[in-house]
Amino acid sequence: MRLSSILALAASYAVTRVSAERHVVHFDNRCGFGIPTLIQGGNVLSTGGDYVSNGPLRSAIAYLQTGSCGFNGDGCTLVETTLVNPTCAGCGSSTDVSLIPPHKFSVTSGFGYYNGCDGVGADCTSASCPPTSAFHKTDDYGAQRACQTNDVNLAITFCL
Repeated sequence: MRLSSILALAASYAVTRVSAERHVVHFDNRCGFGIPTLIQGGNVLSTGGDYVSNGPLRSAIAYLQTGSCGFNGDGCTLVETTLVNPTCAGCGSSTDVSLIPPHKFSVTSGFGYYNGCDGVGADCTSASCPPTSAFHKTDDYGAQRACQTNDVNLAITFCL
């Protein structure tokens, strides 16, 4: 391989590495109890520390494990998220709070995007939070918050 080909390949690799997709999920547990838990596909990704996804994070769930939550957040307030760089209009990140059974209100919970879409998020502060703040049934789409920014991060707060 010629030196010019090697240099071109190295430059291409460096550009790819610099522009790689990356998302952070940050927990802020203000309750004084419980363990923030992030799960994707049956795998525990975090138990309170920041989770860094080097690529898309699809169909992840988060909740505060108070000792009464099932593995998938059953019986507790759930935050559902997909963090992905948009590849078309409306194909970016989406996050919501869910109280759809078997989930139910356990602690005040909220989320907000940062590093893009700052100020976009939702809080659920009671079992009767409105369907614009949390899913109570499967068609409460007003609870979803979208973000169409590359490399957006998510902060999840318990006991607001």
